[in-house]
Amino acid sequence: VQLQASGGGLVQAGGSLRLSCSASGRTLSNWHLGWFRQAPGKEREFVAAISWSDGSTSYASSVKGRFTISRDSAKKSVYLQMSSLKPEDTAVYYCAARFSTIRVLSSIPGQYVYWGQGTQVTVSS
Repeated sequence: VQLQASGGGLVQAGGSLRLSCSASGRTLSNWHLGWFRQAPGKEREFVAAISWSDGSTSYASSVKGRFTISRDSAKKSVYLQMSSLKPEDTAVYYCAARFSTIRVLSSIPGQYVYWGQGTQVTVSS
């Protein structure tokens, strides 16, 4: 699976951005797609994940209610709609994918096998 993330940029606090992640290479049944982020000097952290098969979602507590993850099967893409952005949301955002036959969505970066190249999101105060 090849992943290509896009949509990052500079936005003021309180603003919105939508990140996109296009997937190619194989069908995505039984795959989970996730968004992670990494700020300078910090470890990569979970943001959100979605099951390709049934659309179930999971969010980090820090973004719940502000971010929405979704998928478009026809376009083989996953999106992260980010609203009410805060300066602490500033990071490089990565999309990732893992094959899974269980319903539980993982928040552990090491359990995701395929990664996109990352897109920078900067939120100014």
